[in-house]
Amino acid sequence: MKPARPARHHVSAAIATVLAVTLGAGVLAAPATAAPAASTASAAPVPYPAGTQIVMAGRTGFVTNDSMTHSGTLRWTRYADGATTELPRGTLTGVCDTDVLVTPAPGADAWAPRTFTLRDMATGAGPVGVDLTALGADHRFAGLAGSTLLALGTNPDGTRELLLLGATGDPGSARRVAGLPADVRSVSLAACTSPGTAVLAYSAGPDAAPTRHVVTVDLATAAVTGPATAIDGLGSVTGYPGDTLAVSEALVAWPEYADDPYTGTLAIADRATGQVRRTPLIRRGEYGINIGLVGDWVTYASPDDLLGRGKTEPFRARSLKTGETIPLLAYMSSAVPGPGGTLLVRGGTVEKGEGLYRIAPGGDGRPTAELVASTGEPTKLTYLGDDMPDVFDLDRSGGRTLLKWKLSRVNADVYLKLTHRRTGRTYVQEYKPDHPHAGFFGQNLVLDWSESLGSSTSVGKAAPNGDYGWSLRAVPQNGIGPEVTASGSFGVVRTPKPHDLDDNGAPDLLARDAQGRLWQVDTHTEGTPSRLTTPDSRKRAGHGWNIYDRIESVGDIGGRSTAADFVARDRSGVLWLYSGTGTGSGEVLAARTRIGGGWNTYTRFTGGSDLTGDGRPDLVATDKAGDLWLYKANGGTGAPFAAREKIGHGWGVYNQITATGNLGGNGTGDLVARDTAGVLWLYLGKGDGTFAPRRKIGGGWNQYGELVGIGDGDKDGHPDLYGYGPAGTSYFHAGTGDYTKPFAPRTSSEALLDEGVGYDSVS
Repeated sequence: MKPARPARHHVSAAIATVLAVTLGAGVLAAPATAAPAASTASAAPVPYPAGTQIVMAGRTGFVTNDSMTHSGTLRWTRYADGATTELPRGTLTGVCDTDVLVTPAPGADAWAPRTFTLRDMATGAGPVGVDLTALGADHRFAGLAGSTLLALGTNPDGTRELLLLGATGDPGSARRVAGLPADVRSVSLAACTSPGTAVLAYSAGPDAAPTRHVVTVDLATAAVTGPATAIDGLGSVTGYPGDTLAVSEALVAWPEYADDPYTGTLAIADRATGQVRRTPLIRRGEYGINIGLVGDWVTYASPDDLLGRGKTEPFRARSLKTGETIPLLAYMSSAVPGPGGTLLVRGGTVEKGEGLYRIAPGGDGRPTAELVASTGEPTKLTYLGDDMPDVFDLDRSGGRTLLKWKLSRVNADVYLKLTHRRTGRTYVQEYKPDHPHAGFFGQNLVLDWSESLGSSTSVGKAAPNGDYGWSLRAVPQNGIGPEVTASGSFGVVRTPKPHDLDDNGAPDLLARDAQGRLWQVDTHTEGTPSRLTTPDSRKRAGHGWNIYDRIESVGDIGGRSTAADFVARDRSGVLWLYSGTGTGSGEVLAARTRIGGGWNTYTRFTGGSDLTGDGRPDLVATDKAGDLWLYKANGGTGAPFAAREKIGHGWGVYNQITATGNLGGNGTGDLVARDTAGVLWLYLGKGDGTFAPRRKIGGGWNQYGELVGIGDGDKDGHPDLYGYGPAGTSYFHAGTGDYTKPFAPRTSSEALLDEGVGYDSVS
């Protein structure tokens, strides 16, 4: 967001302070010589309308605009109690040393009306109408200095004249200002530097080469006092939108860019002698340089926005006597002259926060900044807390969770570190507001668990269960205030998933190569339709595994709720249990435990489906006679299965059986079996260890050497099937949730690349 255009314009427009107002009866009751109201002196800050810029400072209140355009909403805010009044739209310039506001009448010229109303915001009196048409053909409003109206018009001989009128605009009170040059062209009210006077900025001379000056007018005598001070011809006054002309009784100051359009030079003219001195200033921002005068000090800054991403220059003051420079605000976005030689500046400080500051000479003459109206917002970058539960249940969220940290503003570089405490694995990333996987939404830095952690090779697609610590460091991009640090923790839980060895919720495959090396491959899915692939390189899980002739996943039969387990049968018929460690690093399988001998009587076995409805995955096996046997899990690792129970016969027609989990949607585990002709059949479990009559899924499944019930690989709530074929071909069959058509058409998979080695066992 860019800062609104400051209220004071460049020198050619003097200080075109825009106002849109309804005005009141009994206006101009306070004389121009009155001192600033006591309510503006040191008092508790009143509320400042957030998101607005200062456009006028009165004696008892101020005006703000939320866009600095004709369509902006303007508000008057009282210093005494912070009460605000929304003002009607309209634009007029040149009002100072008063609480009276001006609005053109309907149909009148918006910039220089001939008819308008006045309203005294200090008294709240009703509007008073003013009609300048009796003054002449084209006399129009030119300013309001205290209780004196200024009207600029053209004489019959073509020369211009400036008239001073009383509060009501009575033509009989009009007095012509003496001392302006005969060839004056335009006049605007620049400032009210002392009671009873007004400083005017005017241009004179031919159209092709006008000159510009400032001059003081005594309002009581309607005469120019002192010499006119030239404000051009001595340097380049370019007129960027935020450039301002600053006027005091003794000095006039403005920015110039004679040689470099981006580096400002401060020009200061002595109003008594006309002598101009120049000194380097600061780099010009997009909105020029705002100049002010407070006593013997000049203030300056490029109007900026707290939300800018580049380094922000502070609002400074420089002594015109010693050259000493002091910071007043961390930044400024707009400023206007205030009563009694003060400035009112919209900006902020690290100590006091955002709002409206009055800049005035202190006891030693050095300018001080007093917060007179506050938005209640911090200027420094502030950590406002996190928005996430203590524990994420990834079963409920579908594996996707948003982590949110709230900051007071979004222009910060954030360095985030997540650490899985059990394994020590870390995720470290720098996030900027335009980072593809983390960004600011409102004031929240939002991290998408499934996307951002999925892109991390250290954490993997789905990070492990367990406790995490997090730490955050945020560095403000605009340089305002110190960096912010915060830390905390959260937990991640999910039930163990089939084929999940590292406890991260994503299926793993175990593949043995011809040399007997066992490899672990983590998986995830991407694209539509889902394609199974791997986020990381394969990891060696062991060696010497060619002593086994069957390796099968059996789910979490140990009941440890950390990771899936595997069984392996050696060539002598002994079955061994390998429990998954769930660490995600180091050994993914614990040391083997002997289950028992005699398992060479079976031609096929598979595990991982809960066939008995007790929440534990069971194992089934077919013997050489074709009988089907159930080994019910009992929840322990020492003797993981109860005594076998015969549950079927005629299974010798199948050369592959695979536990798939709940394909049928009835809450119990199911099986698929492939016959020698390549037809795949579905057996829906009843929950008591038996099955409903088989249903044909389809033919052509003999192209796979291994069929693996991989679990829910694409995290849609339905178990999936993985097929590995000759020459390293592999495919993913996404589960549909419809038992009549349990699998979607296959997609090719890169989850298991043989890398020129080839695998003789996949499970």
